[in-house]
Amino acid sequence: MIQFANFLISSPDVNACPNSTLPEFAFIGRSNVGKSSLINMLCHNPKLAKTSQKPGKTLLINHFAVQSTFAESVNGTSVNRTSSWHLVDLPGYGFAQTSLKQREQLRKMIERYCLLREQLTNLFVLVDCRLAPQKIDLDFMEWLGENGIPFSIVFTKADKVGKGRLSENIGAYKLKLQEVWEELPPIFVTSADTAYGKEELMNYIEQILVSIQ
Repeated sequence: MIQFANFLISSPDVNACPNSTLPEFAFIGRSNVGKSSLINMLCHNPKLAKTSQKPGKTLLINHFAVQSTFAESVNGTSVNRTSSWHLVDLPGYGFAQTSLKQREQLRKMIERYCLLREQLTNLFVLVDCRLAPQKIDLDFMEWLGENGIPFSIVFTKADKVGKGRLSENIGAYKLKLQEVWEELPPIFVTSADTAYGKEELMNYIEQILVSIQ
């Protein structure tokens, strides 16, 4: 469970990111996928990451300092462990209403962070569960795989679609991914409005933190 999360810094390039050895869990997705809302839900703070009715508002690499506490079994006894890490809000990709120059700048910013940021522990790629598989998402995931960048898929807005359609859309994504991937990355289903999937996602982050400490 996250105890607190505070905004740390916005950076225009990976070279300007915090000089820190803390593990980083980054969130990215197409514009209007609900990234800021999901981050705010995970951190119990509706005003932490700026949300907007206009997509494409995140134009910098935003770092948040996070401290979370979770239970761990030590010699058969449950003890609480506290971990410090960074949550990173990356710009969305594929926003058509920006100029070609700005889209190219954002692409380079995202790629440089993913390739050069040694502290990046896991990248959560957000996908709108209401949509059929989108080429831009699939291409980005393929690029991550080609470059050995660890990532997971987070389907957002699960409360906006019926269970049958949700299962159908996720199944379609899995089939498309299996055309390229021998083993699928971890997949999560979430809703920022109902907090569905929050516990599963946080447990996954905590498992990673335990494995690297």
